[in-house]
Amino acid sequence: MNQINKKIGLGSLSLLLCIMGIIFSFNFGDRVCYGDVILKYIGLNPWSNGDTGTHYTVFYSLIFFIPSFIIGYKLKNNFGAKIGKMISLIMIILILLFFPILSININ
Repeated sequence: MNQINKKIGLGSLSLLLCIMGIIFSFNFGDRVCYGDVILKYIGLNPWSNGDTGTHYTVFYSLIFFIPSFIIGYKLKNNFGAKIGKMISLIMIILILLFFPILSININ
């Protein structure tokens, strides 16, 4: 059986950035989103209207997902690059397609 051992290199940053994007944009259990805490710490509001409205943290997570996709695409022979690229692509598509649809208020 052929086994391919991939080296850890710059392409491995794709997986790391993807994980950081997930941690930045999701709530885990009853805890507040880590991205909200970071944004409040640096003086940015994570919501458009106090604690309601548009959740900007989701869009800020693109700062992690887009470079993760690009690095995974360019340096695909490193450990974690392929999975980082695929998860980032899925997250980018979900954010750009479904977030605007879900944020429409129907009265």
